[in-house]
Formats: sequence, structure tokens, C-alpha cells
Amino acid sequence: MKAYSVDLREAAVAAVDRGSSRAAVCAAFTVSPATLKRWLRRRRQTGSRRSRPIPGRPPRLGPALDAGLAVRLRAAPDATIAEHCAAWEAAGGEAVSPTTMRRAIDRLGWTRKKRA
Repeated sequence: MKAYSVDLREAAVAAVDRGSSRAAVCAAFTVSPATLKRWLRRRRQTGSRRSRPIPGRPPRLGPALDAGLAVRLRAAPDATIAEHCAAWEAAGGEAVSPTTMRRAIDRLGWTRKKRA
């Protein structure tokens, strides 16, 4: 789910500051009362209206896997996910799960091809 834009957040908070009721602001900007309340609380506590970063650790193999995988996909476009995982492990020495491989292939925009 994507975060609401900073423009929308600022406009909604500014409308509340101008004296509009929270219910009217929620209806005008199509946000829930809980969301508006969260934005106001965040502004009060931190002074920021930006969304918080998505929690979690950064990917360990993300950029390296994407760079190496692009070459592998062009070389073997009909290989299965398991074959790509095995080739990555053989070339790089680090095991990659099929789920991680599938996500990396999706990030590259590679479509699944079938043999004729």
C-alpha cells in the first residue's frame, strides 16, 4: 500500500488549522478520521508531515542479485526458478530461496516465457 502524498497531508492539516471540522476535512480529502488524527499527532510530536519509512531491514542481496540476474535471464530465458537459484548459488556461492529469486525476477520486469 502506498503512502498518501505529502501534498494531500499538508492540505488536509492546513484545512484543520483554518478551522474546518475534522469530519468535513475527512470527507473533502477522502481520508479516514484515524488517518487525519495520526497526521495531526505526528505533526504535533515531530513537526513533520512525511510518512515514516517502511520498517524492516534492507535487502541483503537486492542490488547484487538484480545486476547478476539480468545477465542470467538473457542467457537462459527458459530456465526455471529452481535452475536460476542453483546457477546463482554456483556462481556466487550464496543460496537464494525460490521466493527471493521470483521477487528479483519480478523487480526486473521479466515475463515468464514458455517453450514453443
